[in-house]
Amino acid sequence: MLHIVSFNVPYPPDYGGVIDVFYRIKALHSLGEDVHLHTFTYGRPTASELEKYCCKVTYYERKTGLMSALSHKPYIVKSRQNQQLVKDLSSDDAPILLEGLHCCSVLEAMAGRRIMVRAHNVEHEYYSRLADVERNPLRRFYLRSDARRLLRYEPVLLKADAVFAVTEADAEHFRQLGCRNVILMPTSHADDKVVSLVGKGDYALYHADLSVGENIDAVRYMVGNIFSRTTTRFIVAGRNPSAQLKKYIEKYSNISLIPNPDDDTMHRLVANAQVLILFTSMPTGLKLKLLNSLYGGRHCLVNSAMVAGTELGKVCTVADTADAQIAALSRLMDTPFTADDIERRRLFLDRLYGNETNARTLLSEIKKQ
Repeated sequence: MLHIVSFNVPYPPDYGGVIDVFYRIKALHSLGEDVHLHTFTYGRPTASELEKYCCKVTYYERKTGLMSALSHKPYIVKSRQNQQLVKDLSSDDAPILLEGLHCCSVLEAMAGRRIMVRAHNVEHEYYSRLADVERNPLRRFYLRSDARRLLRYEPVLLKADAVFAVTEADAEHFRQLGCRNVILMPTSHADDKVVSLVGKGDYALYHADLSVGENIDAVRYMVGNIFSRTTTRFIVAGRNPSAQLKKYIEKYSNISLIPNPDDDTMHRLVANAQVLILFTSMPTGLKLKLLNSLYGGRHCLVNSAMVAGTELGKVCTVADTADAQIAALSRLMDTPFTADDIERRRLFLDRLYGNETNARTLLSEIKKQ
Protein backbone atom coordinates (compact mmCIF):
# COMPACT_ATOMS: atom_id res chain seq x y z
CA MET A 1 0.00 0.00 0.00
CA LEU A 2 1.00 3.61 -0.58
CA HIS A 3 -0.17 6.75 1.24
CA ILE A 4 -0.52 9.77 -1.06
CA VAL A 5 -0.96 13.22 0.51
CA SER A 6 -2.46 15.69 -1.97
CA PHE A 7 -2.49 19.49 -1.65
CA ASN A 8 -6.07 19.60 -2.99
CA VAL A 9 -8.88 17.24 -3.98
CA PRO A 10 -7.64 15.76 -7.28
CA TYR A 11 -11.08 15.47 -8.87
CA PRO A 12 -12.23 16.76 -11.22
CA PRO A 13 -8.80 16.82 -12.90
CA ASP A 14 -9.20 20.29 -14.39
CA TYR A 15 -5.95 22.14 -13.67
CA GLY A 16 -2.24 21.37 -13.74
CA GLY A 17 -1.33 19.97 -10.32
CA VAL A 18 -4.49 17.96 -9.68
CA ILE A 19 -4.32 16.50 -13.21
CA ASP A 20 -0.89 15.09 -12.32
CA VAL A 21 -2.17 13.66 -9.01
CA PHE A 22 -5.39 12.14 -10.38
CA TYR A 23 -3.87 10.36 -13.35
CA ARG A 24 -0.98 9.08 -11.24
CA ILE A 25 -3.48 7.52 -8.83
CA LYS A 26 -5.46 6.07 -11.74
CA ALA A 27 -2.32 4.52 -13.26
CA LEU A 28 -1.23 3.07 -9.91
CA HIS A 29 -4.68 1.52 -9.50
CA SER A 30 -4.46 -0.06 -12.96
CA LEU A 31 -1.16 -1.67 -11.89
CA GLY A 32 -2.77 -3.15 -8.77
CA GLU A 33 -1.39 -0.75 -6.14
CA ASP A 34 -3.59 0.11 -3.15
CA VAL A 35 -3.59 3.87 -2.51
CA HIS A 36 -4.83 5.55 0.67
CA LEU A 37 -5.38 9.13 -0.43
CA HIS A 38 -5.15 11.92 2.15
CA THR A 39 -6.28 15.21 0.63
CA PHE A 40 -6.87 18.77 1.74
CA THR A 41 -10.06 20.49 0.69
CA TYR A 42 -9.58 23.93 -0.76
CA GLY A 43 -12.43 25.33 -2.81
CA ARG A 44 -13.34 21.85 -4.03
CA PRO A 45 -15.89 19.36 -2.61
CA THR A 46 -15.33 15.74 -1.67
CA ALA A 47 -15.36 13.43 -4.70
CA SER A 48 -16.84 9.92 -4.65
CA GLU A 49 -15.11 9.27 -8.02
CA LEU A 50 -11.80 8.94 -6.15
CA GLU A 51 -13.11 5.87 -4.32
CA LYS A 52 -12.94 3.94 -7.62
CA TYR A 53 -9.15 4.18 -7.56
CA CYS A 54 -8.28 4.43 -3.85
CA CYS A 55 -8.76 1.88 -1.10
CA LYS A 56 -9.52 4.80 1.24
CA VAL A 57 -9.88 8.59 0.96
CA THR A 58 -9.47 10.89 3.96
CA TYR A 59 -10.18 14.62 3.82
CA TYR A 60 -8.63 17.43 5.86
CA GLU A 61 -9.54 21.09 6.11
CA ARG A 62 -6.93 23.56 4.97
CA LYS A 63 -6.30 26.27 7.60
CA THR A 64 -6.45 29.42 5.53
CA GLY A 65 -6.47 32.90 7.04
CA LEU A 66 -4.28 35.38 8.88
CA MET A 67 -2.58 32.96 11.31
CA SER A 68 -1.22 30.86 8.44
CA ALA A 69 -0.28 33.97 6.46
CA LEU A 70 1.80 35.39 9.33
CA SER A 71 3.86 32.22 9.81
CA HIS A 72 7.57 32.11 8.99
CA LYS A 73 6.71 29.06 6.88
CA PRO A 74 5.29 29.46 3.37
CA TYR A 75 1.55 29.98 3.39
CA ILE A 76 0.99 26.95 1.15
CA VAL A 77 2.80 24.80 3.75
CA LYS A 78 1.55 26.31 7.03
CA SER A 79 -2.08 26.16 5.94
CA ARG A 80 -1.70 22.38 5.41
CA GLN A 81 0.09 21.58 8.67
CA ASN A 82 -2.25 19.09 10.34
CA GLN A 83 -1.79 16.91 13.42
CA GLN A 84 -4.63 14.55 12.48
CA LEU A 85 -2.93 13.87 9.18
CA VAL A 86 0.29 12.91 10.97
CA LYS A 87 -1.68 10.67 13.34
CA ASP A 88 -3.44 8.93 10.45
CA LEU A 89 -0.18 8.38 8.57
CA SER A 90 1.36 6.91 11.72
CA SER A 91 -1.25 4.14 11.91
CA ASP A 92 0.94 1.85 9.76
CA ASP A 93 4.40 1.82 8.18
CA ALA A 94 3.45 2.03 4.49
CA PRO A 95 5.51 4.44 2.37
CA ILE A 96 4.25 8.00 1.84
CA LEU A 97 4.25 10.20 -1.27
CA LEU A 98 3.79 13.91 -0.60
CA GLU A 99 2.36 15.85 -3.55
CA GLY A 100 4.28 19.10 -3.67
CA LEU A 101 6.27 21.18 -1.22
CA HIS A 102 2.82 22.20 0.04
CA CYS A 103 2.54 18.97 2.08
CA CYS A 104 6.10 18.79 3.41
CA SER A 105 5.32 19.65 7.05
CA VAL A 106 4.88 15.85 7.24
CA LEU A 107 8.63 15.49 6.61
CA GLU A 108 9.34 17.52 9.74
CA ALA A 109 6.89 15.57 11.90
CA MET A 110 7.71 11.98 10.87
CA ALA A 111 11.47 11.45 11.05
CA GLY A 112 12.54 7.93 10.19
CA ARG A 113 9.53 7.10 8.00
CA ARG A 114 9.98 6.26 4.30
CA ILE A 115 8.68 9.46 2.68
CA MET A 116 9.02 10.63 -0.92
CA VAL A 117 8.07 13.97 -2.48
CA ARG A 118 6.62 14.74 -5.89
CA ALA A 119 8.02 18.21 -6.71
CA HIS A 120 5.54 19.85 -9.10
CA ASN A 121 7.83 22.86 -9.60
CA VAL A 122 10.82 24.60 -8.14
CA GLU A 123 8.23 26.51 -6.13
CA HIS A 124 10.15 29.68 -5.26
CA GLU A 125 11.09 30.16 -8.93
CA TYR A 126 7.48 29.53 -9.97
CA TYR A 127 6.12 32.08 -7.47
CA SER A 128 8.73 34.67 -8.52
CA ARG A 129 7.71 34.30 -12.15
CA LEU A 130 4.04 34.53 -11.24
CA ALA A 131 4.83 37.78 -9.44
CA ASP A 132 6.60 39.11 -12.53
CA VAL A 133 3.38 38.91 -14.60
CA GLU A 134 0.88 39.75 -11.82
CA ARG A 135 -0.93 43.05 -12.31
CA ASN A 136 -2.62 43.31 -8.89
CA PRO A 137 -0.16 45.00 -6.46
CA LEU A 138 -1.40 43.15 -3.35
CA ARG A 139 -1.32 39.80 -5.09
CA ARG A 140 2.16 40.59 -6.45
CA PHE A 141 3.37 41.43 -2.92
CA TYR A 142 2.01 38.12 -1.59
CA LEU A 143 3.68 36.12 -4.38
CA ARG A 144 7.08 37.76 -3.83
CA SER A 145 6.82 37.31 -0.06
CA ASP A 146 5.96 33.62 -0.32
CA ALA A 147 8.67 33.12 -2.95
CA ARG A 148 11.24 34.20 -0.33
CA ARG A 149 9.70 31.90 2.29
CA LEU A 150 9.61 29.01 -0.17
CA LEU A 151 13.31 29.51 -0.92
CA ARG A 152 14.15 29.36 2.80
CA TYR A 153 11.91 26.32 3.34
CA GLU A 154 13.07 24.27 0.33
CA PRO A 155 15.93 22.46 2.18
CA VAL A 156 13.25 20.42 3.99
CA LEU A 157 13.45 18.23 0.88
CA LEU A 158 16.82 16.96 2.12
CA LYS A 159 14.82 14.88 4.62
CA ALA A 160 13.00 13.00 1.82
CA ASP A 161 14.03 9.50 0.74
CA ALA A 162 13.38 10.49 -2.88
CA VAL A 163 12.34 13.57 -4.83
CA PHE A 164 10.49 13.03 -8.12
CA ALA A 165 11.07 15.95 -10.48
CA VAL A 166 8.86 16.97 -13.41
CA THR A 167 11.71 18.00 -15.74
CA GLU A 168 15.43 17.32 -16.01
CA ALA A 169 16.08 21.02 -15.28
CA ASP A 170 14.15 20.71 -12.01
CA ALA A 171 15.94 17.46 -11.21
CA GLU A 172 19.32 19.16 -11.59
CA HIS A 173 18.15 21.97 -9.28
CA PHE A 174 17.28 19.48 -6.53
CA ARG A 175 20.58 17.64 -7.00
CA GLN A 176 22.41 20.95 -6.56
CA LEU A 177 20.35 21.56 -3.42
CA GLY A 178 21.77 18.31 -2.03
CA CYS A 179 18.81 15.95 -2.25
CA ARG A 180 20.26 12.47 -2.18
CA ASN A 181 17.89 10.63 -4.54
CA VAL A 182 16.39 12.68 -7.36
CA ILE A 183 14.37 10.88 -10.03
CA LEU A 184 12.87 12.24 -13.24
CA MET A 185 9.14 11.49 -13.43
CA PRO A 186 7.23 13.64 -15.97
CA THR A 187 3.68 14.81 -15.36
CA SER A 188 0.81 12.34 -15.52
CA HIS A 189 -1.98 13.45 -17.81
CA ALA A 190 -5.33 12.59 -19.41
CA ASP A 191 -4.02 11.27 -22.72
CA ASP A 192 -3.64 7.51 -23.13
CA LYS A 193 -2.54 7.53 -26.76
CA VAL A 194 -1.71 9.82 -29.67
CA VAL A 195 -4.93 10.58 -31.59
CA SER A 196 -3.60 13.26 -33.96
CA LEU A 197 -5.29 13.49 -37.36
CA VAL A 198 -3.46 13.16 -40.66
CA GLY A 199 -3.87 15.87 -43.27
CA LYS A 200 -4.16 19.66 -43.00
CA GLY A 201 -6.23 22.17 -41.10
CA ASP A 202 -6.76 25.81 -42.02
CA TYR A 203 -6.03 27.60 -38.74
CA ALA A 204 -3.50 27.97 -35.94
CA LEU A 205 -4.67 27.65 -32.33
CA TYR A 206 -3.58 28.90 -28.92
CA HIS A 207 -5.46 27.42 -25.95
CA ALA A 208 -5.04 28.35 -22.30
CA ASP A 209 -6.65 29.79 -19.18
CA LEU A 210 -7.05 33.36 -20.41
CA SER A 211 -7.44 34.82 -16.92
CA VAL A 212 -3.78 34.05 -16.11
CA GLY A 213 -1.29 36.88 -16.60
CA GLU A 214 1.34 34.69 -18.29
CA ASN A 215 -1.19 33.52 -20.89
CA ILE A 216 -2.59 37.00 -21.49
CA ASP A 217 0.94 38.22 -22.20
CA ALA A 218 1.45 35.28 -24.59
CA VAL A 219 -1.70 36.17 -26.55
CA ARG A 220 -0.71 39.82 -26.78
CA TYR A 221 2.73 38.82 -28.05
CA MET A 222 1.35 36.44 -30.67
CA VAL A 223 -1.26 38.90 -31.92
CA GLY A 224 1.05 41.92 -31.95
CA ASN A 225 4.17 40.27 -33.30
CA ILE A 226 2.98 37.40 -35.49
CA PHE A 227 -0.65 37.29 -36.55
CA SER A 228 -1.03 41.04 -37.14
CA ARG A 229 1.71 40.53 -39.74
CA THR A 230 0.17 37.51 -41.50
CA THR A 231 -3.15 36.51 -43.04
CA THR A 232 -3.11 33.12 -41.30
CA ARG A 233 -6.36 32.36 -39.49
CA PHE A 234 -5.70 32.31 -35.73
CA ILE A 235 -8.06 31.08 -33.00
CA VAL A 236 -7.54 31.90 -29.31
CA ALA A 237 -9.59 29.67 -26.99
CA GLY A 238 -9.77 29.44 -23.22
CA ARG A 239 -11.34 30.29 -19.92
CA ASN A 240 -12.45 33.69 -18.71
CA PRO A 241 -10.91 36.18 -21.15
CA SER A 242 -11.20 39.79 -20.00
CA ALA A 243 -13.14 42.47 -21.85
CA GLN A 244 -9.82 44.16 -22.60
CA LEU A 245 -8.43 41.03 -24.23
CA LYS A 246 -11.59 40.59 -26.29
CA LYS A 247 -11.34 44.19 -27.50
CA TYR A 248 -7.66 43.75 -28.35
CA ILE A 249 -8.34 40.66 -30.48
CA GLU A 250 -11.45 41.88 -32.32
CA LYS A 251 -9.42 44.52 -34.21
CA TYR A 252 -8.02 41.80 -36.51
CA SER A 253 -10.15 40.07 -39.13
CA ASN A 254 -8.00 36.91 -39.21
CA ILE A 255 -8.11 36.40 -35.41
CA SER A 256 -11.08 35.07 -33.44
CA LEU A 257 -11.70 34.36 -29.76
CA ILE A 258 -13.66 31.40 -28.38
CA PRO A 259 -14.32 32.05 -24.66
CA ASN A 260 -14.98 29.19 -22.23
CA PRO A 261 -15.25 26.32 -24.73
CA ASP A 262 -16.61 23.06 -23.31
CA ASP A 263 -14.42 19.95 -23.39
CA ASP A 264 -15.84 18.61 -26.66
CA THR A 265 -15.34 21.94 -28.41
CA MET A 266 -11.77 22.21 -27.15
CA HIS A 267 -10.95 18.67 -28.27
CA ARG A 268 -12.27 19.47 -31.76
CA LEU A 269 -10.32 22.73 -31.91
CA VAL A 270 -7.08 20.97 -30.95
CA ALA A 271 -7.67 18.04 -33.32
CA ASN A 272 -8.52 20.12 -36.38
CA ALA A 273 -5.88 22.86 -36.03
CA GLN A 274 -2.99 22.73 -38.46
CA VAL A 275 -0.59 24.35 -35.98
CA LEU A 276 -0.85 24.55 -32.20
CA ILE A 277 1.18 27.53 -31.08
CA LEU A 278 2.36 27.54 -27.46
CA PHE A 279 4.58 30.25 -26.05
CA THR A 280 5.46 31.03 -22.43
CA SER A 281 7.72 33.41 -20.55
CA MET A 282 7.98 30.99 -17.61
CA PRO A 283 10.42 28.09 -18.18
CA THR A 284 9.14 26.23 -15.10
CA GLY A 285 7.65 22.76 -14.78
CA LEU A 286 6.14 20.77 -17.61
CA LYS A 287 3.29 22.44 -19.48
CA LEU A 288 0.32 20.08 -19.62
CA LYS A 289 -1.26 21.98 -22.48
CA LEU A 290 1.80 21.08 -24.56
CA LEU A 291 1.35 17.38 -23.81
CA ASN A 292 -2.37 17.67 -24.63
CA SER A 293 -1.44 19.29 -27.93
CA LEU A 294 1.14 16.65 -28.81
CA TYR A 295 -1.23 13.77 -28.03
CA GLY A 296 -4.27 15.31 -29.72
CA GLY A 297 -3.05 17.77 -32.36
CA ARG A 298 -0.86 18.20 -35.40
CA HIS A 299 2.22 20.45 -35.64
CA CYS A 300 3.31 22.24 -32.46
CA LEU A 301 5.19 25.55 -32.71
CA VAL A 302 6.78 26.55 -29.40
CA ASN A 303 9.43 28.82 -27.93
CA SER A 304 12.43 27.51 -26.00
CA ALA A 305 10.91 28.34 -22.62
CA MET A 306 7.95 26.05 -23.34
CA VAL A 307 10.20 22.98 -23.64
CA ALA A 308 12.95 24.05 -21.19
CA GLY A 309 14.36 21.15 -19.20
CA THR A 310 12.52 18.53 -21.29
CA GLU A 311 13.12 16.56 -24.47
CA LEU A 312 9.83 17.71 -26.01
CA GLY A 313 11.64 20.05 -28.38
CA LYS A 314 12.44 16.92 -30.42
CA VAL A 315 8.78 16.59 -31.44
CA CYS A 316 8.04 20.32 -31.78
CA THR A 317 9.21 23.18 -33.97
CA VAL A 318 11.12 25.65 -31.76
CA ALA A 319 11.49 29.33 -32.69
CA ASP A 320 12.28 32.30 -30.47
CA THR A 321 12.06 35.46 -32.57
CA ALA A 322 9.01 36.87 -34.28
CA ASP A 323 10.60 36.58 -37.75
CA ALA A 324 11.60 32.95 -37.11
CA GLN A 325 8.14 32.18 -35.74
CA ILE A 326 6.40 33.69 -38.78
CA ALA A 327 8.64 31.69 -41.13
CA ALA A 328 8.04 28.46 -39.18
CA LEU A 329 4.29 29.10 -39.06
CA SER A 330 4.15 29.63 -42.85
CA ARG A 331 6.04 26.39 -43.47
CA LEU A 332 3.96 24.30 -41.04
CA MET A 333 0.64 25.63 -42.38
CA ASP A 334 1.63 24.19 -45.78
CA THR A 335 2.96 20.86 -44.48
CA PRO A 336 0.46 17.98 -44.17
CA PHE A 337 0.67 15.94 -40.96
CA THR A 338 1.33 12.31 -41.93
CA ALA A 339 0.93 8.82 -40.49
CA ASP A 340 4.73 8.68 -40.14
CA ASP A 341 4.63 11.88 -38.07
CA ILE A 342 2.04 10.29 -35.78
CA GLU A 343 4.05 7.09 -35.34
CA ARG A 344 7.28 8.96 -34.51
CA ARG A 345 5.40 11.04 -31.95
CA ARG A 346 3.73 7.97 -30.42
CA LEU A 347 7.02 6.12 -29.94
CA PHE A 348 8.64 9.18 -28.37
CA LEU A 349 5.79 10.00 -25.97
CA ASP A 350 5.13 6.41 -24.89
CA ARG A 351 8.79 5.99 -23.97
CA LEU A 352 9.08 9.13 -21.85
CA TYR A 353 5.63 10.45 -20.95
CA GLY A 354 3.23 7.50 -20.66
CA ASN A 355 1.24 7.38 -17.40
CA GLU A 356 1.99 3.68 -16.90
CA THR A 357 5.70 4.31 -17.49
CA ASN A 358 5.66 6.99 -14.79
CA ALA A 359 3.68 4.82 -12.37
CA ARG A 360 6.20 2.00 -12.78
CA THR A 361 9.03 4.45 -12.06
CA LEU A 362 7.32 5.37 -8.80
CA LEU A 363 6.57 1.76 -7.83
CA SER A 364 10.16 0.74 -8.51
CA GLU A 365 11.38 3.33 -6.01
CA ILE A 366 8.68 2.47 -3.45
CA LYS A 367 9.71 -1.19 -3.40
CA LYS A 368 13.36 -0.41 -2.61
CA GLN A 369 14.32 -1.17 0.96
